[in-house]
Amino acid sequence: MIPRAISVPRDTLLSRYAGQDATYTDCYEVMFVGDADLGQFITAFYTTWLFRAERLILSLVLRRRIKDSEVSALAQGAQTFAAWRVEDRAQGEILLCDLSGRTRSWLAVVPYEGGVARLLFGSAVVADSGRDLPRSARVLTPVHKVYSRALLRLAQRKLRKG
Repeated sequence: MIPRAISVPRDTLLSRYAGQDATYTDCYEVMFVGDADLGQFITAFYTTWLFRAERLILSLVLRRRIKDSEVSALAQGAQTFAAWRVEDRAQGEILLCDLSGRTRSWLAVVPYEGGVARLLFGSAVVADSGRDLPRSARVLTPVHKVYSRALLRLAQRKLRKG
């Protein structure tokens, strides 16, 4: 199944940003046939070849290598990962905030009956108080949408391979 855009689900950690002025939010979902938990999804998502490319770029910015062990630590409950800190965690979901405080990344796993799980990835970009979203955020949105779907699809494939 190909990831599809959906509304940010109500009563989730990401929903606190949905519908606010000067905030962009999105959410994508894909179904996964098999058992998956949040830790497995975090690990699959942040170790895809595509996100490893982002990690390489972030390593240059942060001036340090971002290791798989950091992904494992996040999956097991760490409060930081690369350029993010955990803003909140709940059953089956995690909300990360970047170091600037302007962007959020959200991952969630919702189990269904019959060994199927719904994998969700969403984002929020929050403008400074009283301001519009930065022009760069508006210009990069189409690329972000393609990138988000690709990351989610690759994480789904990685989970399938085990």
